Amino acid sequence: MKMRVDRWLTTLGVCSRSEGKSLIRKGGVTVNGRTVRAPEETAETETDRLTVGGKPVDGRCVRHVMLHKPGGLLTAARDSKQPTVMDLLPPAYGSIGCMPVGRLDKDTTGILILTCDGEMSHRLLAPGRHVEKVYAARVTGRLGEAERQAFREGIRLSDFTAMPAELEILEAGAESSLARVHIAEGKFHQIKRMFSAVGHEVTRLHRERFGPLGLDPELPEGAWRELRPDELAALRAAAGMEEGGGPGEPETGEAERVPREADRGTDDE
Repeated sequence: MKMRVDRWLTTLGVCSRSEGKSLIRKGGVTVNGRTVRAPEETAETETDRLTVGGKPVDGRCVRHVMLHKPGGLLTAARDSKQPTVMDLLPPAYGSIGCMPVGRLDKDTTGILILTCDGEMSHRLLAPGRHVEKVYAARVTGRLGEAERQAFREGIRLSDFTAMPAELEILEAGAESSLARVHIAEGKFHQIKRMFSAVGHEVTRLHRERFGPLGLDPELPEGAWRELRPDELAALRAAAGMEEGGGPGEPETGEAERVPREADRGTDDE
């Protein structure tokens, strides 16, 4: 995307707008090897090469990430008292508005997608699109056919009736069971509430898949990587976005859409 060079520096979190103007006028910024002297000059953020003070800077303002969320972190842009998933990424990702698609509880682990594309994020979370999420859940007590049928029919909760979901029972023991849940909606603590409604407490929850993307088995907890082109294309298809279209500029204030408070629940559980 085309952007003024002084704004580019600010968007990347390199410096303030006024500091950027000063740095440019002093000859401290180059684009494609050429020294920029006017702050109002424009550059192509996704392809042009940027250096600041003689050091190369990754100038991309559109990035997409797969993160293996560990337990104990909030899915939030920032929090004054507790660590968040954004602490796992370099500061530039937060500066450009690369934010989580939906939320996972503080203690829930697994795949979390982050993107600068606000439109794609909105579409992936839209209730009417029914993008499937898959979770592995460890629960108390023995699961059986009664629970499987209840999930299949849709479980009535206090404020809504959950859509039908697929429950695969992987282990069934007297003390605890392990199940895989396929769910196509996501409301506050939904999976935990569904299990609670049929007499089981969730003791561990791990998201294995978000839409077409499964968690990369090479990513340990707390690790992340940028999405491959084929993965991004699959997400865009799941969002119903036409092939080849790209996001506009990162939305200002996108971080404010992610809750700051501790353990607010999730769009997907």
